[in-house]
Order: sequence, then C-alpha cells, then structure tokens
Amino acid sequence: MLMKNSGIGLLLVLCLLLPCAADAREVTLLYTNDIESVYEPVEAFWRDDMQAIGGMARLSSLVSRLRSEAEVSFLLDAGDMFTGSLSKATGGQLVFDIYSTMGYDAGNLGNHEFEYGWQVLQNVMQRARFPVLNANIYHTGTDIPFARQYAILEREDVRIGVIGLMGVDAFVNTMMKSNREGLSVRPPVEVTQALVDQLRPEVDLVILLTHQNRTAPMQTDKEADPSVARGYDEDYALAGAVTGVDMIIGGHSDNGLPHPVQHPVTGTWIGMTYGQGTHLGYVRFSLDGDKPELAAAKLIPVNADLLPEDHRITRLISTARSRHPDLTRVVGTLTRQAARQYNRESDLGNLLADMLREYADADIGLVPAGALRADLQAGEVSVEEVLNVFPFTDTVALVTLNGVELKSLLEKGLSLDYGMAQFSGVTITFDGSAPRGERLIHATVGGKPLQDSGIYRVATVSFTATGGEGYTMMEVAPKTISEVQVADVFIRAFEQTDAVNVPVSGRLVNLAD
Repeated sequence: MLMKNSGIGLLLVLCLLLPCAADAREVTLLYTNDIESVYEPVEAFWRDDMQAIGGMARLSSLVSRLRSEAEVSFLLDAGDMFTGSLSKATGGQLVFDIYSTMGYDAGNLGNHEFEYGWQVLQNVMQRARFPVLNANIYHTGTDIPFARQYAILEREDVRIGVIGLMGVDAFVNTMMKSNREGLSVRPPVEVTQALVDQLRPEVDLVILLTHQNRTAPMQTDKEADPSVARGYDEDYALAGAVTGVDMIIGGHSDNGLPHPVQHPVTGTWIGMTYGQGTHLGYVRFSLDGDKPELAAAKLIPVNADLLPEDHRITRLISTARSRHPDLTRVVGTLTRQAARQYNRESDLGNLLADMLREYADADIGLVPAGALRADLQAGEVSVEEVLNVFPFTDTVALVTLNGVELKSLLEKGLSLDYGMAQFSGVTITFDGSAPRGERLIHATVGGKPLQDSGIYRVATVSFTATGGEGYTMMEVAPKTISEVQVADVFIRAFEQTDAVNVPVSGRLVNLAD
C-alpha cells in the first residue's frame, strides 16, 4: 500500500511539473465540401494506388474509424450537399438523412442546396439532425437571416463556434434567379467579424464554413490536373480581413489543399478537399497553449478498394432507389466513354450540345461546362446516370442573337471564367494565350463564316439564357423558354437511338496548344 501511495504521489508531482498526456486537450476536425450527392465510388483512373475512390458508404466508415481514434472530434461540411438524381427525386430528403446518419455536427449551405428553390430548401433542411448554417443570406429588404447563422458545438470539455457563409459570386452567378428570388446576399466580410467577436470569448475554436472562391472545375481527375485548379482567393482575403478565426473550411472551388494554408497576418488556417467525397479533410488542434495550435493536418483519400461499406448508408440509398424505380430504367447504350474536360473541348460536352441543338432545331447548341456533373461510361445508360450528369431543373431555352452578340457569347465561353463552354453547330479557332475578350480568331456556323449581320438561334439551358455565369448578352436578348426539362431531352435522345455514338472532337481549335 505504501508503495502504491508513493507511486501516486510521484505521478502527481510529475504532472505538476510537466504536461501529462492524459490532461492534454486536443480536438480533431474532420471536414468535407462539395460532395454533391456522389453516392457511389468512381473509377480512380488518374491514380495508381487504387481502382476506385469515394462513395458515401466508404466515406462514412472512414469517418467512423477516425472518430473512434480521436478523443474529441467534430465532423463539418462546407456546402453543396445536394444535386444528383436521387437528391432531386427526394427533394433533398435523402441528403439530410445520409449526413445525419453519418453524424455531421454542422453543415454550411452551398449554391446547390437551392436547386429546387429556397422554399423547398427551407422546408427540407428541418429534417437535418445537425445545424444547417448560413450567416449572410437574408430575406430581401429585411435583416432576417435565411438560415441559422452560427452554432456552438460542445463535446467533452471542448466548445467550438461554427459560422456558415456564402460568396457573392456563388450566390449571384451560380444559382438560377428563380430559385433565389426573395433572397439577397451580403459580402461575408460585412457580417463575419461581429459574429466572431460574439463567439470568441465562449469557445476554444472559431471555424468558418465558407462556400465561395471561383466555381469548381467539373472534371473527375482534377486532383491530378493543376491546370484546372481554381484557387481559394476569397477565403484567403477573408482570412486576412477578419481576426479571431482559427480555421476556414472552404468549398465551391474544390481546390484541394493537401496541407492547410496559413494566413501570415492573422494566423488563420484554410483547408479544402477536392470535393465529391473523394477525400476527407483531417486537422488536429492542440488547446493546451495560450491559443490553439495546429498539431497535424492531411487530406485522406477515400480508398474504396479497402474501406468497408457502412451498411446504414447503403440501406438509405437502396431504399431511395426502390422508391423511384424509373431511375434504374435503361434508356440506351453509349459506344464509348464520354468524359468531361473543364478547360477544354470534351466528348461529353459535344454529345449533349448536339442533343440540345437537334431537339430545338437551332443553329447552335451551348452547354456550360459547370452543368456537366458526372462522366458517362460506355455501355448501358440508365435514367439515373443521365440525371447524375445533368441533375438540374433547367428547361430548354432558345435565344436569338445577332453576329456581334454571338461573338461576345463565344468570347465569354472562351474566357474560362466558368470553364470552357461546350458548343454544337459551330467551329471555333482561338488563341487561349490571348487576353480575355480577345481570344476568338475565326468561327463558322453551319459550315459558313460567322457574319456580324447574321441572326443565329442558340439552344441552351434556362440558367444560362437568363444570365447565369455572366452570360449577360443572353439575358437581354429575345428568347423563348419552354417548359421542357433539359434532362428529359437528353433521356429522349438516348431512347431514340439503339446505340449513341460519341462525336469526334475538333470543334474548338486552340492555336496556343
């Protein structure tokens, strides 16, 4: 007994003189962004260490394993939970059920959460068993926030304050106007400092979940293609403008950061994954000092070859599919793979632009690069796969432009502000190294040179026709917007042909290549 007491006394003395491991205060943050309802693993053709990557059921099992290893952990998402066929079919219900089952502690609103209109979102986000945040979207003409602005999360003896934010460009230029009518956005910097000052004295960490920066590249292998990296400029500027923030977990640009970046003035860390559930962000903060210190950080690939499925998640997904059996219906076959390329002409873009132009009997078909949400594999194609490629509620629009306006449209498509626009019925020679607005060299429409005095009919999606992604020349032009959904046009095009051939490339000729 004496020896035991002596040992305890020695331990107490050592703990007074030195930090004891048992008393060390650390918190682990796990984070995602822009999962966008990519429920199944995708082929990891750009990697040599795995065959398939991602999938919600695999991501969930990875999260569970890491949380079991951490003393205190929180799971956060920076937005774009919606989109995809099953999200659309369930009005977003499946999304919130999956995230709730995975144990998310907080999520931020992204632009895709507004795909079905803000009224639908306002109703369905009540289903979430975690706080759904946004601090800078308001009901127009009022100071009434659209969503909960912040949350204080507590586990064990650790408290963190989490604020949700959306960028102005993400709100204005990547949402259909009708889906945000009645709402307005304020610059994040205008509302953030006051909220941070309010939370800072009460919590150990302050975290911003942001959905801003340049729009993400719609390209499956963007992790391996630095040319499509979209940066994190708006997050970096916010990190420098607001004090008292420990970390910004960003979204919208999918600019994966293998290790967070620290702002040199404020010390705020910035982290982001590549999106689509292919990686899980991991940071660990030590809370023992005068201020939180980053102790470890990494992006963890979701290796679908090795990770088991979380059967709770697979059951949710399979149940949703069983309730919408039409999604499994095969509508046709594709002779070869049709993949996306965000800053270049793509097979998938050519295919869908052709389908749109032919349906509308237009001179030109235009599909914005950001509208292509998945690749199509060779072989049988189901309704679900088509809707995963184009999950939006856009309808077919026919816009009339003169030749000068068409040149302006082509220049906009070549600017790469939102990726390379995909065209049908037009061939374009351009210099990608020239300044924006001066890249177009020559264009033909229907095999004839584009004429300034010509009148051209452009078939596109209603989002773009009404000025989305900065296509202002279409916003003011004469147009007809039908009630026919663009996704239905693509499905019908598959149904009308036994085997769909992917068109050859060569419509966009870049002299700088």
